Parts: sequence; structure tokens; C-alpha cells
Amino acid sequence: MGQSTVIGIDLGGTAIKMGQFLPDGSCLNTLTLQTPQPPDPEVVVEVIAKAVQDLNGEKNVSAIGIGTPGPTDANSRIARIAINLPGWQDVPLADLLEAKLNLPTIVANDANCAGLGESWLGAGRNVSNLILLTLGTGVGGAIILNNELFIGPYGAAGELGLITLNPQGERCNSGNHGSLEQHLCAQSIYRQTQKTPAELGELAQAGDEMALEFWRKYGQTLGVGLASLIYVLTPEAILIGGGISASAKFFLPAAWEEIEKRVVGISRLNIQLLTAELGNQAGMVGAAKLAWERQGEGTSVISH
Repeated sequence: MGQSTVIGIDLGGTAIKMGQFLPDGSCLNTLTLQTPQPPDPEVVVEVIAKAVQDLNGEKNVSAIGIGTPGPTDANSRIARIAINLPGWQDVPLADLLEAKLNLPTIVANDANCAGLGESWLGAGRNVSNLILLTLGTGVGGAIILNNELFIGPYGAAGELGLITLNPQGERCNSGNHGSLEQHLCAQSIYRQTQKTPAELGELAQAGDEMALEFWRKYGQTLGVGLASLIYVLTPEAILIGGGISASAKFFLPAAWEEIEKRVVGISRLNIQLLTAELGNQAGMVGAAKLAWERQGEGTSVISH
């Protein structure tokens, strides 16, 4: 039968990524599937269940963790709203998968899973307190305190991208105006420059002054947002992930300058500003970590 394993799943609007993991984080198999369109919950569950059965050839999978693009309930069983999955509202994802697979299942926000993945095997593995900011289509976040994922009493904490930067700024899907997300997301970059983050990264790499200046300003804005988060959480490390982090070398120096200007020394003692390491694998790695923790004897990586 072989050593016990878990399956970590990252459910996204376009793709479903899953991996089979040993307790030490070694990945035995991975699988990427297209998310069914439209993403009807029952159809998505059917696709995931079939893929899990395919990966579970040796029948040694003991639990499943799954990250979804939006908040979950405090018991980590229901996908409350799944942004990028139209029609998903209060989907009892753990119940649905458990009914099909008879394996204990835990559900979490995808950015929280990414934070947990980076904390376990990535850029945050040497610290106990960190925040992750994912810069992409949206701006997600995760908070790890004393090696535990902090989700608050209702499961919705850690929405770091939704803090206010400019009260009169662009409207955000959350109902806020001028959120950090609205200044840093891919759509905002395109709105300001008529270019994608990847295009601006290529231009900066080639020494284009306009692109380099854009990234400097982007870094300053990021630094302003991070200053607020640092004052509240005083993490040992801040990790920057998501697709836009591919250009981190062009904007992190400016972000750090801004932090040094705005945050008093005692609040940023020994803080590290790092690029996340696991890329688009972070979500499924963190989901697997959640599944392992649920298997543990009374241990938890989730703090309320």
C-alpha cells in the first residue's frame, strides 16, 4: 500500500492544479486540468473526484486539502463565494467531495493556502511570522502567526489587498474605493500604461526608462501599503508572490525605501522583504499542508 499521502488542490477560474504529497512535502505526482466552463459546482466536483481517484492508484491517500478563490466558512468546509467561479455561493465543497471519495476534506482560501505553502516549503520556511501578498488579477493575502494561518473568527481574515490606500480611488469589487488591490493589480497596471505586467517586465529588462520608472512608482505604492500592514503585524518576513512578482527585482528596492521612510525601526526590526519561491505550485502545497495538519493529533495550522 505504500506510505500515507495527501492530495493538495488549487481550484482556479481556468485551471485545477493538484499534487500528491508525503508528510515531508515531497511531491509524488501532479496533475493540471482545465476548470469546466461554466464551472457548475457539481461538474467541478465530479472532475476533481475523478482526478483524485486517478492519482490514488495505490489507495494510500488519507485526506484532501483544497484552496478556492474566495473566503470559506470558519470550519473550513464551505466555499462562501468563489471569485472567478461564477455561480459559486455557499458551496458545501468538503461535504460534496467527502460523499464522492470518502476521504476527509478541508477547504481554504487560495491565498491562505499559498501563504501556508510558502511557510512550509518556500521563502518563509525559516520564520514563524510572515505575511504573503499575491499580486496578480487581484491582490490576495495571507497571515501566518507563530506558524499558524490566521483566518479570524469567521474564516475571512487576511484580505490584505483590500486595505484602503486612497479613499477617493478606483472602485473595488469589495465595495471599497482606492484599495491596495486597485493600485497594484494587473488591470490597474494596464489602466495606467496600456501594457501588461509581462510586457513592462520585458521592457524593464531591456533597460526601457519608462518601464523602469513605472516599476519604481509601483514599488513606492506597494511600500505605502506594506507600511500599514507592518505596523499592525510586525512580521519577520513579507513575501511577494503572484504573476506580477516576476518583475519584483524592478520594484522591491523602491518598496523597501518607502518602508524605511515610513516605519519606525522597532516595528521593522530584522524584517525581510522576499519574493515567494513556489510560484503557481504554492496553493496546492499549502492545501496539502492543511490536509496533513487535519490528520495530526489535535494540531492545527489554522488560528482563529
